Amino acid sequence: MPAMQDVLTLILGGGRGARLYPLTRRRSEPAVPLAGKYRLIDVPVSNCLNSGLNRVYVLTQFLSASLHRHLGDAYQFDPFGGGFVEELPARQTNETSNWYRGTADALRQNLHYVEADGCRDVLVLSGDQLYRMHFRPLLEAHRRAATDVTVAAAPVDRGRAARLGVLRVDDADRVVTLVEKPQADVQFAALRTPADWLQRRGAAGRGDYLANMGIYLFRCPALTGLLRDAPDAEDLVREILAPRLADVRVVAHLFTGYWEDLGDVRAYYDAHLALVGDDPPFDFHSPEGIIYTRMRDLPASHVRAARVDRCLMSDGCEVGEGAVLERCVVGVRSRIGAGAVVREAVLLGADRLETPAERAENRRRGVPDVGVGAGAVVERAIVDRDCRIGRGARVVNRLGLRDHTADGYVIRDGVVVLPEGAVVPDGAVI
Repeated sequence: MPAMQDVLTLILGGGRGARLYPLTRRRSEPAVPLAGKYRLIDVPVSNCLNSGLNRVYVLTQFLSASLHRHLGDAYQFDPFGGGFVEELPARQTNETSNWYRGTADALRQNLHYVEADGCRDVLVLSGDQLYRMHFRPLLEAHRRAATDVTVAAAPVDRGRAARLGVLRVDDADRVVTLVEKPQADVQFAALRTPADWLQRRGAAGRGDYLANMGIYLFRCPALTGLLRDAPDAEDLVREILAPRLADVRVVAHLFTGYWEDLGDVRAYYDAHLALVGDDPPFDFHSPEGIIYTRMRDLPASHVRAARVDRCLMSDGCEVGEGAVLERCVVGVRSRIGAGAVVREAVLLGADRLETPAERAENRRRGVPDVGVGAGAVVERAIVDRDCRIGRGARVVNRLGLRDHTADGYVIRDGVVVLPEGAVVPDGAVI
């Protein structure tokens, strides 16, 4: 794919990931587990590799150790092929000693990598989204229109539009307005996409607004010029693209496939439950557009006379006799005790398996095993890695709280989240 070799990819690794906390308490946002065995970063990287883009930088600065290990383990290339997936953490240089202050600043601090590459175009992606896209049509449309910037846009309804950036285009697909998270009725009225525009492009009925997907394709000179013309700008959209729409040619590229921003707890939870449905909007089993991740030497999961209904089960799991699993995503190395009930939950699994000696010592000290204990109940919850839920414990949001922070757990939009390594004693109720 010669044309694709002229493109360098930069993936924005995100900041503190406050909206996904506590899943980001000890890891960066792109390193958050996904669908039992993947990480969020695997989605944009896999989309690049499936599109013939094999030169990828990941810009990170916050708790990046686990992400660094994952990238090193998962993406290794033939040394003669010229491909790479490398991390670019914020660091002190002769030019700057600051952390990345935002998306624009992160790109600016790494412009020398772009210039040294000699690429024709630069693809900028986000690291916290779930979608499958081949980037060749985007590149072809970008070059055919001879535009400075091409922005991928997805039709959404008003409810989703209020949480995203929204753009308005003219009949030639040029972006004329770009607003971050509109709220007022007057804003929505001005941003509504004409029905005939959507109908002509086969997107009728999918939503009245065009969401900025956070996928940008820049001509290399346009990117360097925009960043250097605004040396103090921190945000790519609000401070660079939106103010320059009159003099910089920005064109929208319509995308009508599944796309979800997983940047907050509720979106992350809902997307996982959608994966276990009879007709999931995103199918990891698709032979086209494989999502890659690190290889693990784990045994097949062992299920003992349990009832499992609409679940994704990862490698290395053990499910005890009489357990009930309904609409769950079960991460690698998960252990679910006999008679436990796990319903509408996301279990992220464990980083390692406890030895029998370790379990015996923990039990002697009154510490539950890693996993879900016998007879425990977990409903409408996200259970992070290496959590210990004791025998007969109940993680069910018994008070029906919407948002709450407590010692050892949080509740966000009605979903209980146990942070990494949390301990729920035998018989405790949350």
